[in-house]
Amino acid sequence: MRKLYVIGIGAGDPDQVTMQAIKAMRQVEVFFVIGKGAEKRELVEVRTAILAEHLRHPYQVVEIPDPPRDRTPADYRGVVEDWHERRAALLAAAFAEVDGVGGILVWGDPALYDSTLRMIDRVLAEQSFDVEVIPGVTSVHALAARHRTVLHRIGEPVHITTGRRLREEGLGPGSTVVMLDGDCAFTDLPGDVHIWWAAYLGMPDETLLEGPLSEVATTIVETRTRLRAEKGWIMDIYLLRPAAPSAVNHQAVR
Repeated sequence: MRKLYVIGIGAGDPDQVTMQAIKAMRQVEVFFVIGKGAEKRELVEVRTAILAEHLRHPYQVVEIPDPPRDRTPADYRGVVEDWHERRAALLAAAFAEVDGVGGILVWGDPALYDSTLRMIDRVLAEQSFDVEVIPGVTSVHALAARHRTVLHRIGEPVHITTGRRLREEGLGPGSTVVMLDGDCAFTDLPGDVHIWWAAYLGMPDETLLEGPLSEVATTIVETRTRLRAEKGWIMDIYLLRPAAPSAVNHQAVR
C-alpha cells in the first residue's frame, strides 16, 4: 500500500518543526513541493533546508509548478475550485510514479487556510493510497507568541477570517485574526481598534508592528509595501481587537 504524509512544518522558523514531523519525514522517499515561481523561491529553499537538516537517508524532491489563477475574480469560489482541480491533476500525475512513501511539506498547518488536503481528496478519487496528516505550528500561534499576547479576552471567542471577508463583513465577535489580506482591509475599519501585525513570521526578515490602528495603520501599509517591493512577495497576518468589549462593530466595513 502506497502512503502519503501531509506534514505541517510551522510558520517559517525551522525550529518549529515538531519531532512527529521529523519522524514522518524520515519515512518519506519522495517529497512533492508546489513551487510559487522565482519570486517566492525562498519558500522552496526553506523546505529543502529543513530536509537537509533533519534527514540522512536518500530522498527525492519533485517540484510541481503552481498553476496560475485570477487573483481578483468575479466568481471567487469557482476560480479557486478550478485552481484546486488543476493542482490535483499535477500532483496525481507526479504521485502515480511513486511506488512507496511520498510526502508534502505544508507551510503552517494543513488544516488552516491551505488547500493541500482538498487537493489530495481529488487524487484519492483516482488512486489508492493511505494518507497521514501531521499537524504544524500555525502563523496564528506564531503571531501571538511573537507579540507575547493572548488571542482572546477572558471568555471571548476568536474569529479567523480573510482580508476579503473582513472588508465585506467587518470584525467578528471578540478578537479577529486576519489572513490572506492582499489589500490591507484593516485601513477601512471604523472605531477604536488595536492591531498586532507581523510579516515573514519565523524567517530572517520577520517584522512586527503593534498599536492602536489609528496610529499605526499608515506605518503598516508603508512597511508592507516596502517589504513586498524588496522581496517580490509577502506573507503577513494580524490580530484585531476593539479597545473595549462594547466597541465591537458587527457591521460590514465601508
